[in-house]
Amino acid sequence: GLCLLVLRVFIGVHVFLVSCALPDSVVRRFIVRVMCSVLGLLVRQSDPRLRGAGARVFIANHVTPFDHNVVSLLTSCNTPALSGAPGFICWSRGFMELGVTGSRAELVDSLKEYSAHQGNPPLLLFPEEAATNGRAGLLRFSSWPFSILDEVQPVALQVRRPLVAVSVADSSWITELLWTFFVPFTVYQVRWMPSVPRRADERSEDFALRVQELLAMELGVVSTRITAADRTEHMKRLRHTSRLPFAPGEDPGYRTSAFGGPLVPPSLPGAAPEDVRVMAMAQQVKEVLPHVPLEVIKTDLVQTNCVDTTIANLLEGRVPFFPESKETEDLPAPSTSQAAAASGIQGSVAAPSSKPATKQFAKSSVERHLSLQERKRALYDYARR
Repeated sequence: GLCLLVLRVFIGVHVFLVSCALPDSVVRRFIVRVMCSVLGLLVRQSDPRLRGAGARVFIANHVTPFDHNVVSLLTSCNTPALSGAPGFICWSRGFMELGVTGSRAELVDSLKEYSAHQGNPPLLLFPEEAATNGRAGLLRFSSWPFSILDEVQPVALQVRRPLVAVSVADSSWITELLWTFFVPFTVYQVRWMPSVPRRADERSEDFALRVQELLAMELGVVSTRITAADRTEHMKRLRHTSRLPFAPGEDPGYRTSAFGGPLVPPSLPGAAPEDVRVMAMAQQVKEVLPHVPLEVIKTDLVQTNCVDTTIANLLEGRVPFFPESKETEDLPAPSTSQAAAASGIQGSVAAPSSKPATKQFAKSSVERHLSLQERKRALYDYARR
């Protein structure tokens, strides 16, 4: 791995110089693609006949910091720089500098003006606004990329490599580049999908949601409502939790979470670190949803590996369960109406005063639906606190 890393660093410099020297053309893309295969970057595509079929905006899921470079090896496209200071680094990474430092509205206006010129290459945009490994689900799409034009072409990206995970959370693009050089190969699979036009009187938010569902179906993952801001906040909580000091005399195997409950239970003899981590996350979910059986929580956490996603799955009924009955003093037993609501919609039982209170079971279906939405919002707010 180290020999590959050193050798590919020198080859990578030549790839960069060649890509800068040659003008954008089919010949340049072929030469750079062959040289990238020496670096271990193997690019494959499906349905190339659909590529660039009149679409001026490509919409893709975000997996690695080099997604736009990989797609540009297959077709001419530009990705605007949304973050980071403009300059040599931004240009060398293949981003297009628009000189817009204001709001998203100014960015959309600038991209509309760019797309109005037919001589400019199509835009490649990533509405997730944050990279994920692409194995569990898609982050919620932002609506601004769908305000530029009334027709977009989805592009499904999948990345796999041996030994090392793809797109490790909180890793920089330099770290990701070095790991790419270190492992034997990294395979990028690009699947072109048919263009999707905007429906009559369709809002940008609904347009974004529809394209997100199509991409999730193509990739075989779920379409979540978790935003890039939620992901950033979750990583902040993880960093804060990992830095929590132990109190004097405290058992190192027992720590408290941001909710005040146990984060990592006392380690048992023979317990694997993965089991301890899942149990820690399960305790956090249990504090927010005390009526959900612990085994159901742990089973879903093994699949999602995310506290927020598991809470959303339980609240939205994607994971079936039978509510537990609480007989403790601080948690009153659920009433008959609440038990009836839990059997139909898996609502919450009454909780301590610090948690969202459950309203009485409404008579009409409309009122029950509104009550469920209020409880969801309250539980989400509580979980994020």
